[in-house]
Amino acid sequence: MKLDSGHLTFCTNIYAGESWAAHFAVLKESFPVIKKDLSPHEPMGIGLRLSNQASIEILKDNHLEEFKQWLKAVGGYVFTMNGFPYGGFHHTRVKDQVHAPDWTTHERVAYTIRLFNILAVLLPEGMDGGISTSPLSYKPWFTTAEESEHAKNVATQNILAVVEALHHIQESTGTLLHLDIEPEPDGFLESGPEFINWFENDLLVIGKAYCSEKLGINQDEAEALLKKHVCLCYDVCHFAIGYEPHTASIEQLRAKGIQIGKIQISAALKAQLPVSPAERSKVLDELSKFDEPTYLHQVIAKRNDGSLIRYPDLSEALADGQNPDVTEWRAHFHVPIFEEDMGVVKSTQTDITEVLSLQKNNPFTHHLEVETYTWEVLPSSLKIPLNESIIRELAWVKTKLLS
Repeated sequence: MKLDSGHLTFCTNIYAGESWAAHFAVLKESFPVIKKDLSPHEPMGIGLRLSNQASIEILKDNHLEEFKQWLKAVGGYVFTMNGFPYGGFHHTRVKDQVHAPDWTTHERVAYTIRLFNILAVLLPEGMDGGISTSPLSYKPWFTTAEESEHAKNVATQNILAVVEALHHIQESTGTLLHLDIEPEPDGFLESGPEFINWFENDLLVIGKAYCSEKLGINQDEAEALLKKHVCLCYDVCHFAIGYEPHTASIEQLRAKGIQIGKIQISAALKAQLPVSPAERSKVLDELSKFDEPTYLHQVIAKRNDGSLIRYPDLSEALADGQNPDVTEWRAHFHVPIFEEDMGVVKSTQTDITEVLSLQKNNPFTHHLEVETYTWEVLPSSLKIPLNESIIRELAWVKTKLLS
């Protein structure tokens, strides 16, 4: 739905099913119900997630045009897509494979360009469109600095191939599209500083030469083109896990002319760890309820001196749960954004409130997408019917932006 501070929607990676038929079936069943409650008289956007399989299938026969006509009939529109998970995302063990294939592969390039071609058809006239994607690759897959550096260079070159495609789409259609890279714990780019360092010292350095050669433009024009087509996806959960200062991070990006293509509105788990082993055990027992086998739930812990410990998954953190030097955990588990207090564990809801306040008072993107995809694996005490959950989350955000 269109608000003064941007287009607000939810990401359809919450739905199971990898075929286009499955994607479309659940949208036809759920979207009209959600729209009727939240935006009965005005169009409402959809944050579309298509698996690689669905992205191929929607381009066959007349499926894409059929979907476009359905959107028109129900008052829906697509302005942002989630191109991070390539394959199965529900009812299977995802874990680190959410990064596969990574940006070192031709499969990731082809999938992303295919999504952009689909978005260019669906995007309403006069709007910019964005697709969020993985932070190049997953750090633990590489054992040496040389391997990591090589992978980063290949990934950067592949992203430049997408930039070239986006430039040609804009030249031929006038449509502005941007790739929104999403830092995540243990990703090649896992924080704001790492993203900025890569953007300035890899993407711009390699990209200026690439664009000058491929597109026949000068260095200044190349930098402007890169900053137009490559943006940051600001996933609030991910930045909160790393204890990053939202106001300072967003202002730094603005000062450097690096665009934020989308805010993904999401909350992480947060817990203070008591000194008493008995009281700490109560907190750890509650956190253990979120240790499930589908998704990665990286944990970043804060020590007494303010330094951080990184755990690749919740199970490793739980094994070190009685570490007396640790005072707080932040865990990568997208919990309902309308719940801050869950008993002995909390959420990073206040981080969302801060980011939404910044957006409301001085907008830095047009795209706002709620992304809570863990409904099926939440502890039973937090589960409510899916449509009701989506409506409650979007209504909560809308209230924050309008109050």
